[in-house]
Parts: sequence; structure tokens; C-alpha cells
Amino acid sequence: MPLSRAPAATRLPPTAYLATGAVFHYLGPSLAVLLFAHVPVLGVAWLRIATAAAVFAAWRRPWRRTPAWGMAAVQWEAVIALGVVLAAMNTVFYLAVDRLPLSTVGAIEFLGVIALAAGAARTRRNLLALGLAVAGVLLLTDVRLSGEPLGFVFAFANCLLFTTYVVLGHRIARGAGAHVGGTRIQGDGTRTHGDGTGGAAPPAVDRLATAMIAAAVAVTPLGLGPAAKAFTHPMWLLAGAGVGICSSVIPYVTDQLAMARLPRATFAMMLSLLPAMATVIGAVVLAQVPTPQDLAGIALVTAGVAVHQDQQPHQGRRAGTDTKTRADAETRTRAATEGNTPDDVTRTRA
Repeated sequence: MPLSRAPAATRLPPTAYLATGAVFHYLGPSLAVLLFAHVPVLGVAWLRIATAAAVFAAWRRPWRRTPAWGMAAVQWEAVIALGVVLAAMNTVFYLAVDRLPLSTVGAIEFLGVIALAAGAARTRRNLLALGLAVAGVLLLTDVRLSGEPLGFVFAFANCLLFTTYVVLGHRIARGAGAHVGGTRIQGDGTRTHGDGTGGAAPPAVDRLATAMIAAAVAVTPLGLGPAAKAFTHPMWLLAGAGVGICSSVIPYVTDQLAMARLPRATFAMMLSLLPAMATVIGAVVLAQVPTPQDLAGIALVTAGVAVHQDQQPHQGRRAGTDTKTRADAETRTRAATEGNTPDDVTRTRA
């Protein structure tokens, strides 16, 4: 069977997708802050999620591919669960930043991904990388332990939900381990072996689109009413659309493209690039000159990402070696059974 060509999405390194998502990750909140003066927080959350769902629906139209999906129940559960998590996470995030500084909410949010990265840091090198990244984030984030207690409740709830998003998002990107007709579904939605139908499983972005539509359904009872006053102000609606695209379309798509190629712990550790990118954006776009502390934080985060070693390629090489060893053993066994030499069997297969 001929090997399929690598998809275009794999031609860029995963860090390129993370950096792209980081740029838009911090453009969205800036638009949301402008809306807070005119639209209630829950209304802004609804505008963000509903706009993202509309964009995904128009772009991907996932319902047209539903008959060919053949997703296992575990995949459907992951998709719907991700939708509910997205709805809750975006809502409590805005409720938190409405009461606490954005930097404080961001620092608390990072606690969950630190736990994910630390849980898989099996080597001293990766522990060092994690320590450098955490130190850099602490330097970059201006954590203030003051504010409304309810704000901290929302911030820690957002931390838990963001960690759950990383776990579920990674399952979605990798196909949730589903099999269709004995065929393994890969993270980019392709099948490793044909099953005679010629069909294709849904790409990860289509699964994300379905999750975002589910998120819009989940948040509508809570956010539609508060968002109603924006319907009579085109500029407010336009700002809401900008929030949805910048915060829930582009970053989530780039997350999926990165998650499909990175182990979960590696992706979690590389999220430390987010506060570093925020400082760079502030310097380039807003002319906010970084302080020596900011520059030190960027250097530590960059060093942590550089030091971190992804163990997955080594595992892949070992798996490939094991597969070749088993194939050679099968060749020798077949040769002994048929009275041929291994070279004869190899030439027959060729």
C-alpha cells in the first residue's frame, strides 16, 4: 500500500503554531475588556463562544461528515465533554478577570499545566527545563494576592478547567484512540489501514468544531440574555466577533495542530511561551518597553523550552526497531517452514 504524503500542517514546527496562537490569545482579552464597559461579563462570554461556533460551522460544516465519521462512543464523549469545558472555562475566565488583574488570573491558570508537565518529567533534564520555565513565568507575571475572594474562586476554577481542556484537547487531536472497522484513527483524521470503504475519519479541527457548537448550546441559557443589548449596537457585535475569532478560533485551531504532534506534557510545558509572547507583543505593538525582570523571564522561558527534550521520538524509534525485529523473525520462521532461505522470502515479498 503506498504511503500517504504528510499533510501540509506538519510542515511547520509545533512551536510555530504555539507562537501564532499566543499572539491571538492576548488580542482577544484586549477586545473583551473594551466590551465589559457596555455588555455584562456573561454576555461577552456568550458573544465569544457563539461567534466561534458560527465561524466553525460555516468553515467546517461538521454535520456534513457525520455519516462518515464512525467515531467510537469514547470519542463522542470526549467531544461533548470538551464543548462543556470550553463553555464553562471561557465563562469563569471572564468572571475572574472582571475581579482580578489579568496577570494574576494567568499565573493561577498556569498552575494546572505545571502539574501536567511535572507529572511526566521523568528525566533530570526535563525537570530542569520545567524549573526554568516556571521561574521565567513567575518573573513575567505580576501576581497580586489582593482582590475579591470570589475572583480567586473563579480563577482557580478556570485553572482546573484549563487543565481539563489540555487533557481533552489532546485526546481530540490524537483521535481519542478510536478504531473504525479495525482501523486506527490518527490525530489528523486519516486511517492507518483501509477498511474497504474509502471513507475518512473527521480531522481534529472538525471534532473541535463540533465541540465549539456544543459549547454554544451549553452557554446560551446563561449568556444570551446578558448579550441581548449588544444586538442593537453593530460596533459591539463586531467587537464580540473579534473576541470570538481571536480567543476561540485561531488559538484553539493552532492548539490542535500542536497537540497532534506533541506529547501532552511537552505541550503543557511549552504553554510557558504564552506570558513571554505577551511581553513581546506589548513591546512591539504597544511600545511597552520590557523591564530587566521581563527580559530575564523571557530568557528563562526560552531556555526551558530549549532544554526540554521530547522523549516521544526515542520511543518511536524503539517501536520501529521492535517492529523490524518482529518482521525479521517472521521471515526466518516462514523460510524454515517452506524450506527457503530468508533472502528468498524477502525477494518474494518485494
